[in-house]
Amino acid sequence: MDHGPLTNQLMQPYLFTTIFSQCFLGEGPLWIAESGCFFWVDIEKGNLHRYHLASEKLEIRSFPHRLAVVLEGQNGKLILGLDRKLARYDWNTEELEWLVEVESDFPNHRFNDGKVDSKGRIWIGTLALDFTKGAGSLYQIGADLKPEIQLSNLTISNGMAWTADQQTFFYIDTPTKKIQEFAFDPESGAIEFRRIAVEIPEGLGFPDGMCIDKEGMLWVAHYAGSGVYRWNPITGDLLDKIELPVPHVTSCCFGGENLDLMLITTAQENLSLEGLEKYPQSGDVFLVRVEVGGFESFQAVF
Repeated sequence: MDHGPLTNQLMQPYLFTTIFSQCFLGEGPLWIAESGCFFWVDIEKGNLHRYHLASEKLEIRSFPHRLAVVLEGQNGKLILGLDRKLARYDWNTEELEWLVEVESDFPNHRFNDGKVDSKGRIWIGTLALDFTKGAGSLYQIGADLKPEIQLSNLTISNGMAWTADQQTFFYIDTPTKKIQEFAFDPESGAIEFRRIAVEIPEGLGFPDGMCIDKEGMLWVAHYAGSGVYRWNPITGDLLDKIELPVPHVTSCCFGGENLDLMLITTAQENLSLEGLEKYPQSGDVFLVRVEVGGFESFQAVF
């Protein structure tokens, strides 16, 4: 069976709307229905973006840290991953409350991608700033704010997704070019490796951020792959691709009233001046309507 690139006959071009944001390393998109806003981060600049979908108003807040993650907390608050610390943030008052730190002995480490599971636990990974192989870990942080390592010996801890029945967890360590599948116990939060669900063929870049749709298919942002690819985790087949006019696509999430609007983040990093001239929309954010929508994200328990 061919798990490789789609033929041109199968690919249908997607129309997209561009949100001018020029992020150096755009990441971590999040939809919060209550506010009608998409959020995303620019990790290296420490910028938090909030885009109100109905009014098309974009606001930016800056932090003197690497800002890797934005998640939904309780009572309208946001949970931010700043360097190696989680903090609770109030957009309206701009109050920042530090919660917990990991890997304090490793100042050259930072958080990377993070998600919230159905019980409100935060799953968040780390990496070394120089991408030392095996230096990163994946943590689970629950109501007690005690980080527990779930996976170690990781290099670039990245995309995560759970199936609708909460029985399966998908995970990406980017340099492996694989999507791993784990059995997941929603009550305890325990994971157990099952198999490699998808192997990314040569020439399609590296898997980065990820979300799952209502048919159980995985939408994966491919860094150096110029798009978001839809993979079938049961067969490993490539089903579709959202082609974008930039090489470094970093993450994606579903949002909008019907959860069929995908927000896609991109990056300028690792592009030369010539590359930036060739791909001037690098670092911008793209909105794409898709046929099969996804799910709302969960709120963290704290």
